[in-house]
This record gives sequence, C-alpha cells and structure tokens, in this order.
Amino acid sequence: MSKLPMKVAIYGLTDQDNTLDYVMELLDELTTIGAQTHFEANFYTLLSANFDLQTYPTFTQEEGLDSSFDMFVSFGGDGTILRAITYIKDLGIPVVGVNTGRLGFLATFKKEEVRKVIQEFQLGAYSIVERSLVEVHTEFNIPEFKTLNFALNEITVARKDTTSMIRVETHLNDQYLTSYWADGLIISTPTGSTGYSLSCGGPVITPTAKSLVITPIAPHNLNARPLVISDDTTIRLRVSGREDSHLVSLDSRIATFDNGQEISIKKAAFSIKMVEYTSQSFLQTLRNKLLWGEDRRN
Repeated sequence: MSKLPMKVAIYGLTDQDNTLDYVMELLDELTTIGAQTHFEANFYTLLSANFDLQTYPTFTQEEGLDSSFDMFVSFGGDGTILRAITYIKDLGIPVVGVNTGRLGFLATFKKEEVRKVIQEFQLGAYSIVERSLVEVHTEFNIPEFKTLNFALNEITVARKDTTSMIRVETHLNDQYLTSYWADGLIISTPTGSTGYSLSCGGPVITPTAKSLVITPIAPHNLNARPLVISDDTTIRLRVSGREDSHLVSLDSRIATFDNGQEISIKKAAFSIKMVEYTSQSFLQTLRNKLLWGEDRRN
C-alpha cells in the first residue's frame, strides 16, 4: 500500500526580515518530496505578489482545513502561533513555529534552518507535545468570543479607560479565594507561563504540567502572590471598579465586559499538538531564551 504524500498548511502575517524568502525555501523542500501544500488565503496573496507561483489551494478560519493535515507551519513569532490556533481549533493538526520574530518560546525553529522542519519531521526526530488551553464562559453574548472562546497562553481581565485599579473577586470551584485589588488578573496555562504571566512575576511551568497559574498584575494587596492550581479547577471572576467596564483578553483577542458580569474559566475540552523537535526541546529553549546557559560556572 503506497503512502499518501505529506500534507502541509502554511501560515504567516508579514514579509518583514525576508520572511517570504524562507517560506520559498520551505516550499522548495516540500516540492522536492512531492508534498501537498496549502496556504492561508491572505498569506498566499502576499506571497503571490512577490513571487511567480503556481496555483496552490488555500484555507481560511472557516474552511479548507481538516484533520488529514500532517503539519501546520507558522512563520512569525509567538503571536503568530497564537493566531494560528484560531485556524487549527480542535482539528488536532500538529503545529510548528518558524521564528522570524524576536523572543520565541513557541516559535523556536530558526528561519535559517527552515528546510530541517521537513527533513527532521520525515526522519522522525521529533515528538508531539499536547498543550492545554483555557476557555471562557459567560451567560452574556460576547460576539468576539462566540466561536473562538479559547486561549493557548492566557485569559486576562484588566482595567480599561482608567488609571485606577480594579477589584477582581475570585472563586475556585465555588469556594471564595480572595479579591485582588490590581491592574488586572492573568489566568495562564503552562504554555503561557513564559509569557505575560512571567513578566508579572509568575513561575515558569513545563508544558505538560497539569496546572494553571493565577497571576495578579501590579497588585495593591502587597501579600498577593501568583498561585498555581490544578487544571481541573473552575475559576469564577467578577470585576468591579470606578469605570463601568473592563477588558477581557484571550491571547491577542480583546472584548469589553460590563463590571459585575461574571465569567467562568476552565480548561478547554481539546488541546493543541505542538511539534517539538529533538534539536529544539523546551529545556533547550529555556536555556537559550532566558540565558540560563550564560552562567560561567556551567
């Protein structure tokens, strides 16, 4: 029985820093092995305006992708991968990030070695790591989160149109925890622990840990500290403050909520599959990005 050709989806946002040149390198490698290549529609338009391409099938957030794809390649930084998961959703397509940005904990593959994305995949020099997500629920209709109510990094509530702090009343599994007086509150996954939460003093958590982190943003409660909880916990938040509304963000997607509206946050029912290459492990990324390897005693 003959093996089906590799099926790859390609996504990106920009042509900065010669990004498109590296996309063409990947495309050449895919052509060499006879792969089926699909492009995100807007990215394909950008690519076609710069290079003479044959016709390739395209996809959008609404259609064109299914579980038959072997890989989803994202060109950009971590923010691009966060947008990429809004295409992948619960399809289970493994995703890999080619880093054309700056500090990348998700997009870790060097753009200069883009051909190895395919070469090492075919050699089996990788593993698939399941990354958990969090999702938000509310009894109010929020159009921005109607179909995309999940986040890979974090869900954050934050002040809006004011310099005054907000009060975030917090319950865990229907048990009252505390009320944070702060600029906001971050509910982070292990994946997001190296993002916004880390910059606000939260801990680094390995991607497969079954945990969530609650991290206050500039808390006025001086004894408030980040709290690590089990990822089967349901978190309920209710915000009050001097203004009538506040912000709720799911990764890079933002909506306005009225004060007093309760939101519920819990682990999503599906996960995102990340391709972790043997040469690009999470611990290696920590050493490189956080400069842990710079200690001369090592």
